[in-house]
Amino acid sequence: MKTLFYFCCLSLLFGACQKKSTSSSDQAATDKTIITNYISSHHLTASSTADGLYYVINNPGTGVRPTSSSNVTVIYKGYLTNGTVFDQNPGGFSCSLTSVIQGWQEGIPLFKAGGSGTLLIPSALGYGSQATGSIPANSVLIFDITLVSVP
Repeated sequence: MKTLFYFCCLSLLFGACQKKSTSSSDQAATDKTIITNYISSHHLTASSTADGLYYVINNPGTGVRPTSSSNVTVIYKGYLTNGTVFDQNPGGFSCSLTSVIQGWQEGIPLFKAGGSGTLLIPSALGYGSQATGSIPANSVLIFDITLVSVP
């Protein structure tokens, strides 16, 4: 009887310590709500992709349109929905789109060189459930971007 009591106590203790996980479909729904509320409250007109990326094209550009594997130079400012800026490069940042988050791989090719706009990236296309630097886990990311060039 004493053994059964200890077993029950241990089961309760370990059961209470387990972290409840959020399913990816729950997180996707949460991200969509966050993004659509942001779009509404900021009076934006945005389109979306099948993967849940939302984007606003202020200027489509007139130059070359990159592919998801192109090298590009981008001027950007990245921030959270509460306005906290986590990164920016007003002087331009050159990279291969194969080496950046999926949201950029999908979003940057929506513009031609010289184009500008905003990418509203759900967490699954950003850093997902991993906190990265000052970016909390499961964060929606917003980037104001200008595609400077596609060499």
